[in-house]
Amino acid sequence: MARVAIVTGGTRGIGEAISLALKDAGMIVAANYAGNEEKAKAFTERTGIASYKWDVGDYDACHEGVAKVAAELGPVDVVVNNAGITRDGTILKMSRDMWEDVIRINLGGCFNMAHAVFPGMRDRKWGRIVNIGSINGQAGQYGQVNYAAAKSGIHGFTKALSQEGARFGVTVNAIAPGYIDTDMVAAVPPEVLEKIVAKIPVGRLGQAHEIARGVAFLCSDEAGFVTGSTLSINGGQHMY
Repeated sequence: MARVAIVTGGTRGIGEAISLALKDAGMIVAANYAGNEEKAKAFTERTGIASYKWDVGDYDACHEGVAKVAAELGPVDVVVNNAGITRDGTILKMSRDMWEDVIRINLGGCFNMAHAVFPGMRDRKWGRIVNIGSINGQAGQYGQVNYAAAKSGIHGFTKALSQEGARFGVTVNAIAPGYIDTDMVAAVPPEVLEKIVAKIPVGRLGQAHEIARGVAFLCSDEAGFVTGSTLSINGGQHMY
């Protein structure tokens, strides 16, 4: 029987690539999204992957969303916590809302989703949780104290939860992407992006499918002995 996977933020960018990779691996995929219904509908029509709308920063919405996916597709065996936002600014220009929005969605979403699926995974003695961190959660980044804190928190969350899941066959890992050629990175001013690429030893931005391949491995049966790990996919920009 095919395993059921939820990918948060799964209809665009890295999330879309992950959804497609897990589908190609034989899983039944539910792609979560937060707001853009038009793009989510187009994604579903293009890929055949069902899309579900809820805010991962909302605890109750996550539990309701997981329950709906389970009722329609089957028990959830895999969760990829990919959803995330940026609200950049130096700390002197950062409002409390900018801080709290990023922490609530980027880090809080990992807790909310894991809390919703962990009991079932534990009972079935199999589960895969993959959290998408960031190079900026490892190395820090000017003007991103909120984003860097949330992503750094994801790496700690991963290590701690992996210890709770290990004896139940539930692995918890993270991937820390470097700079990937997505809409988020495309919004960076060209002169700034040029400086970023100059610091990447392989000399280019990463591609979303390169992140997705790492996720697909960590979600597989073959990765059962890998837990509590962070896989850095960043072109050599930061070695952690």
